[in-house]
Amino acid sequence: MDLPIINGVKQARTGVGLSELAASKVRELLAQRSTPEHGLRIGVRGGGCSGNSYFMEFCESPGDGDVVVQSHGVRLVVDTKSLMLLDGTEIDYVEGLMGSGFKFNNPNVRHSCACGESFSA
Repeated sequence: MDLPIINGVKQARTGVGLSELAASKVRELLAQRSTPEHGLRIGVRGGGCSGNSYFMEFCESPGDGDVVVQSHGVRLVVDTKSLMLLDGTEIDYVEGLMGSGFKFNNPNVRHSCACGESFSA
C-alpha cells in the first residue's frame, strides 16, 4: 500500500473516520436501539466479487487487539487487520433516488466492483 506523497514526503494516513452526516446517522440509529453508549465496529472480511467486503455492526465493547477511534462523537472499533486496509478511509452517508446508505471512501482501493461493497487493495 503506497502512502500519498506531498512535496516529496510520504504522508501517514490517520486511521478511519466518519463524515459529520454519517456520525449523525449512527448516533440516531444507536438512540433508536436505546444503546447510545455502544460503538460501531467497522471491518473488512474476505469475500465479495473483488476479494474483500466491508462490514459495519454495533458493538458493546472492544475486544483484544481492537483499535478504538472517536469520530464526531461516535466510538469506532476496528480490528488491527482491517485497519491496515481501511487506513485513511472516511465513511459518509449518502441519500439519493436509488436509496440511501453508508459509503466507504477508501484511498487504498485498487479495484472495486460496481456495487461499491467489495474491493481489492
